[in-house]
Amino acid sequence: MAHLLLYNADMKMQHTLKDIIEFSGIGLHTGQPVNVRITPSGPDTGIRFYRKDLPGSPCIKAVSANVISTSYATTIGVKGASVSTIEHLMAAFYGMGVDNANVEIDGPEVPIMDGSAVDFIGMIESSGLMALPALRQYLVIKKPIRVSEDDKYIFLLPPDDMEFTIDYSIDFAHPFLNKQSFARLFSQDVFRKELGSARTFGFLKDVETLRANGLARGGSLENAIVISDTEILNEGGLRYPDEFVRHKVLDMMGDIALVGAPVIGQLIAYRSGHSLNHKLAQKVLDKPGRWELTDSLADKDVMSSMPALLEKLATI
Repeated sequence: MAHLLLYNADMKMQHTLKDIIEFSGIGLHTGQPVNVRITPSGPDTGIRFYRKDLPGSPCIKAVSANVISTSYATTIGVKGASVSTIEHLMAAFYGMGVDNANVEIDGPEVPIMDGSAVDFIGMIESSGLMALPALRQYLVIKKPIRVSEDDKYIFLLPPDDMEFTIDYSIDFAHPFLNKQSFARLFSQDVFRKELGSARTFGFLKDVETLRANGLARGGSLENAIVISDTEILNEGGLRYPDEFVRHKVLDMMGDIALVGAPVIGQLIAYRSGHSLNHKLAQKVLDKPGRWELTDSLADKDVMSSMPALLEKLATI
């Protein structure tokens, strides 16, 4: 029996925000100041980004088909307009049960805030959620789906009990990042307490190279964990002993949100990043015979599959 807070009886319906959310900050990679305004949206509209600084305020739907880059962040774009580093905000929407919202932004990158999703979670909690007159649909894995790159891989397997479980491992040749794992039954509570405040991280030795390539211009000890060969440079150290793998799971949630529906299944990943996460989302949509959609987890009554999801994605 499904008992996730994210999927409980109160969350059978689609949800949007009750109130408008506004915040400002700088982009991790561009270093540019950005203002963001998030407004409620109607059922079956999904998450839409609007570039308010561009003529006509072009709309970019937060769906896998619109991903144009996965280099050090996830970037979506259409017809020359783009928004980058959307993964932490998308993870907050996914983890907190926000199905529909309009994100108005006056720059090319979502503010990095403190490098995690904790500020977004707090703002969503302060706003509260509003139920909409439409059932939420869940994407239920029926047959295994696998993607890989070299020694990296992700598996999506059928669920044991109509739930979403995560088993994610990393293993890097560094004393702070070797052999960390995070395995949980995913829920709103787990997201809030165990994933949402895990910060992005990078290596001190890579900073100059990244900035020479136009990246990490807004990065600092205020919004990222910085690791040298021998120590963590942030005052106060880590928020969790395994904060690195927790942040990788946070990124994964933001990327998997782009399939367009909450996933029910078992996710097993090893050293995955944005590129492989995107490949997974694309492969899910390319393999309609391996999953089905349902709006009722209690009786496992699967109602529709690929045409329904594609129709939804085409209209949002």
